[in-house]
Amino acid sequence: MFKKKDKSASTHDENVNANAQPILSHLMAMRKLVVSCLIAVLVGFVGAFYFLCTPLMNFIMSPIEARGIQIIYTAMSEALTTQLKVSLMAGVVCVSPFIFYQIWAFIKPALYDNEIRLFRSMFFIALFLFLLGIFFCYNYVYELAINFFLVSGEGLATPMLSIDKYVSFLFSFILPFGVVFELPIAIYMATRMGLVSYEGLARNRKFVFFGIFVLAAILTPPDVISQIMLGLPMFVLYEVGVQVSRFTKNRRAA
Repeated sequence: MFKKKDKSASTHDENVNANAQPILSHLMAMRKLVVSCLIAVLVGFVGAFYFLCTPLMNFIMSPIEARGIQIIYTAMSEALTTQLKVSLMAGVVCVSPFIFYQIWAFIKPALYDNEIRLFRSMFFIALFLFLLGIFFCYNYVYELAINFFLVSGEGLATPMLSIDKYVSFLFSFILPFGVVFELPIAIYMATRMGLVSYEGLARNRKFVFFGIFVLAAILTPPDVISQIMLGLPMFVLYEVGVQVSRFTKNRRAA
């Protein structure tokens, strides 16, 4: 009365279920990762707003206030929204170790031992280069850019800077330096994956030199000083990346 169940169909169903379970577990792990990171950012944002916002704003505005220029706001909510923006970025920075750890715990099971060692070393080097770029920009380039803009406007108008536009200008100025200082890491990874070669990088120096200053003109505000101060470190970093590519090639050959 009852039909026998086809063994092949049963095996197929078992394979489908076996394949679906890892996918489902990965999706659940990713959901946990996203939720935990969002909660961490929220906690960091609230903590930064209540405990770090005032000293951070004083530090950010000190280069302008030291020159006797008044910071103003032109909209009722501008001062508050600017403080919220700064607090959010500070909160993300404060909880970034937790976020990086969560991402690391998520991708680590899929890596081999040599990939784990490579990822660890590259992470700390990339973090160092990013912070070095921001430090270099704020201490050596940003002051020159401020002086350039103020001198160019002398006698034409009285500087009264909006707090939101000033903070946006600061972030848009220093963050590209942190990103650009990752150039040696990008060249190293591209060389390991076979996307670029030492010979090609060395042969195309003149084209890269031109492209670097075009990119510097796009990333920085429209003044020659900041473009040169970003373009020169980019070219030095490119040369460092070329030598790193050469070392990587020799090591792979060995």
